[in-house]
Amino acid sequence: MALIELLSTNLAFYLAVVGVLGLTVGSFLNVVIHRLPIMMEREWRGHCAEVNSAEIDGAEINGPEVNTEETLVTAENKNEETFNLSTPRSRCPHCGHAITAFENIPVLSFLWLRGRCSGCKAKISPRYPIVEFVTAVLSVAIAWHFGFTWAALAGLFFTWALVALTMIDFDHQLLPDSITLPFMWVGLALSLWSVFVDSPTAIIGALAGYLSLWGIYWAFKLLTGKEGMGYGDFKLLALLGAWMGWQMLPVIILLSSAVGAVVGITLIVARGRDRNIAIPFGPYLAAAGWIALLWGHDITNVYLEYSGLQHGLQ
Repeated sequence: MALIELLSTNLAFYLAVVGVLGLTVGSFLNVVIHRLPIMMEREWRGHCAEVNSAEIDGAEINGPEVNTEETLVTAENKNEETFNLSTPRSRCPHCGHAITAFENIPVLSFLWLRGRCSGCKAKISPRYPIVEFVTAVLSVAIAWHFGFTWAALAGLFFTWALVALTMIDFDHQLLPDSITLPFMWVGLALSLWSVFVDSPTAIIGALAGYLSLWGIYWAFKLLTGKEGMGYGDFKLLALLGAWMGWQMLPVIILLSSAVGAVVGITLIVARGRDRNIAIPFGPYLAAAGWIALLWGHDITNVYLEYSGLQHGLQ
């Protein structure tokens, strides 16, 4: 109780604790970002192996080549070591050196090791401490904005989920259902207590978020014959709608589209990136959603004020 009282009354201490927590969670998010796509791939391969095995058992095999190939796939899947978010221990991809607890201190270990593995001296990607630092900064921003409240606690988990989704989508153009769907339901559950919005607003937000991008997807596909985005983007916008309500969706879509357009044009001009190569939309949706959670209403009010619409609505 004394700790809770200290956190609620001492802003500096509260922000410091949240900052340290953000660094620690950022270290864990690095594991999630790296391992979750691999876990999903292995699960998919396992399902394929089960289907292939069932087909082999239920059908007559006329040639040994098919039987051998499918058997090898099944055997390979069975012989893979246990791989999840906790097993095996983190290790250097170059020499297999197991990362000790002292070498796993967020940011500080990277600086102490000078960005190199203590075993083989191979370079460690600076992205790891960057993710940890950014997660801490965003966490402190949430704590500062909402104070010592339930909204801050929910906002922290919301932020951490968006960081993981952003990096996974950036790396693999993939938004895992294991993150988007649970957090969409969490947003709907929070609406029962009107933590951010009430239940009708959250439910309509989730429906409108999904269906709006779903409609754009099919319109674009019918006009061009190409897929402009993935179903994960629909689910992510549904998640954001569940947390912030349908009124915030236009702000999120406009912000994400503007940032995405600027970044995409910059990549094409500066790096000569092929304009036919897909650019993930999830990171821009996530960034816009995080901004909207903190300042969405302020952005809307400023727009209405400068556009003159606010006076027209009064």
